[in-house]
Amino acid sequence: MPVTPETRRFTDGISIGVLTRLFHRDLVDDVLLQTRRTGIRTRLLPGRVIVYFVLALCLFFDDAYEEVMRKLVNGLQFLAHWPGEWHVPGNSAMSQARARLGAAPMKELFDRVAVPIARPATTGAWFHGWRVMAVDGVIFDVADEAENVVAFGRLHSGPKASPYPQVRLVGLAECGTHAIVGARFDAVKVDERTLLKRLLPEFAPDMLVMCDRGFFSYQLWQAATATGAQLLWRLKSDLKIPVLHVLPDGSYLSELVPRTIKSNYQQGRQRTIPDKVRIPVRVVEYAVQNRDSTTETITVMTTILDHETASAGELATLYKQRWEFELTLDEIEIHQGPQTRKLRSRTPELVRQEIWALLLVHYAVRSFMREAADDIGEDADQLAFMRSIRVIRRQVTNQAGFSPHPPSHRCP
Repeated sequence: MPVTPETRRFTDGISIGVLTRLFHRDLVDDVLLQTRRTGIRTRLLPGRVIVYFVLALCLFFDDAYEEVMRKLVNGLQFLAHWPGEWHVPGNSAMSQARARLGAAPMKELFDRVAVPIARPATTGAWFHGWRVMAVDGVIFDVADEAENVVAFGRLHSGPKASPYPQVRLVGLAECGTHAIVGARFDAVKVDERTLLKRLLPEFAPDMLVMCDRGFFSYQLWQAATATGAQLLWRLKSDLKIPVLHVLPDGSYLSELVPRTIKSNYQQGRQRTIPDKVRIPVRVVEYAVQNRDSTTETITVMTTILDHETASAGELATLYKQRWEFELTLDEIEIHQGPQTRKLRSRTPELVRQEIWALLLVHYAVRSFMREAADDIGEDADQLAFMRSIRVIRRQVTNQAGFSPHPPSHRCP
């Protein structure tokens, strides 16, 4: 049956403004079909609307459910061709709708949409043909509910201690655009190395991936190199590796050996080290001055063995860009997220749903910023994240949220 103004439902028009360019209705409908959430058809909150509502919750973090929904439908209910009556559902109905949706559609949407977005001319995005990427982690506080405590646990001591249950997330981001293109998260006591291991399928041969010193282990380095990506990771100061050959740029070639085998060899319990366990690496050491005027030695290790391909000075300068990801996490945790820095969801499944939505909205904002930077010939790093968020929020509330695609006769 063809769709006419008389048969088109009010909820067919709900979207989230400029963000709908990435999360267009056809894609959302396909995600709902793929994750078997198409059974929600006749309620005030069909599946597609719930997806947009969850995204909007992460755009207007400090607003209540009802206020967020009113912003989504601003303008639509005053158009004469909408048949029948539609009213904003109550908080209970919206909470139940979120529960019916679950986390799977939001994760599927992230997996489909979140890809590197840097163009060839994007400042800071490339290094000798490799896409510059970084890995880092963040911890989110979640509602102090019994289910969340069981699912995620809490840290009782240390700098990240909190009275709330917590979720640990490790993400992979593009340094030149701050776009997060991969993420894994779990209970707070699941360590960052475990999460990084789960994230390795997101590595690609065209990437150069930087990590801080807390991520290194022989097994993880070995697994990461198997992805084909180039690596530039910082090492802890107490990690001792041999100087096998000093190169003209001051860096040196070395090798990694499993800790147990190295210990057995050094103590005479093993006569030789098998060649198959030796991993060749190149090491760069350089000094930096801290804010308190003390000097600190930074040691980074890379898979780029040829000093003529990438000199020690270039690699030392490049590693500074890893801090771009810390700024990205700051954008999500402090500027985009709630003032309380605590997620609003009260059950583990909705916490997972909210985190994927949070990442999706951040990715969409960063995509918008990169497009804007391209249009005016600026570096995306020079654009203010909060200003961009405000522009998008105004766009959502100041116009009817029509989808850019014509509605189907089928409404999930």
